[in-house]
Amino acid sequence: MSNTYVYSITQDNPETIYINLTNKCTNNCVFCIRNLKNPIKGKDLWLENEDVTFEEIKTQLEKYSNYKEVVFCGYGEPTIKLDLLKDVSKYLKSKNAGIKIRINTNGQGNLINSKNIIPELKGIVDEISVSLNASNNQAYMEISGCKNENAYESVKDFIKQSVENGFETTATVVTGYKNYDVDVEECENITKQAGAKFRVREWLDKGY
Repeated sequence: MSNTYVYSITQDNPETIYINLTNKCTNNCVFCIRNLKNPIKGKDLWLENEDVTFEEIKTQLEKYSNYKEVVFCGYGEPTIKLDLLKDVSKYLKSKNAGIKIRINTNGQGNLINSKNIIPELKGIVDEISVSLNASNNQAYMEISGCKNENAYESVKDFIKQSVENGFETTATVVTGYKNYDVDVEECENITKQAGAKFRVREWLDKGY
């Protein structure tokens, strides 16, 4: 089995492609599709190892052309591989300055890297989508399975800082998974206070 680092979920020559940097994550969300279904649209995103290199990603990128958007989104948290994420983003921007680059993240990048990573993303990332997923710490810990007690406040701060640093920022929540009750209204209030966009993602058993 070869590792899938670059993939699409639509046609062979899509406008949007995705980059899967890692299977590691600081969360273990109850609704995470990686625990419930594999592969996704025929793409097996489980990696054999974590030894991904820039050259391997570059090689897989060459299979695609005419794409207008790249999203760092796979089975893990992309900011765990921050340096690689930045190298790939710089490469993509050097090839096409107009390409749109988005990170789908759990918002714990500053905790993971023990520093404020947001300024490092300026000029190489355009959009940041953050999984807020709950209106308070207790609900967040239950849904996310995160063991870091400071995670929820860090996520909210990450959203706020992303907005303040000029990124197009969206906070998301997942609804409709079993009996987990998400206070959508309060999540939207938290998001608006941070100045970000808000999006509700209905849970789908196929993940898409």
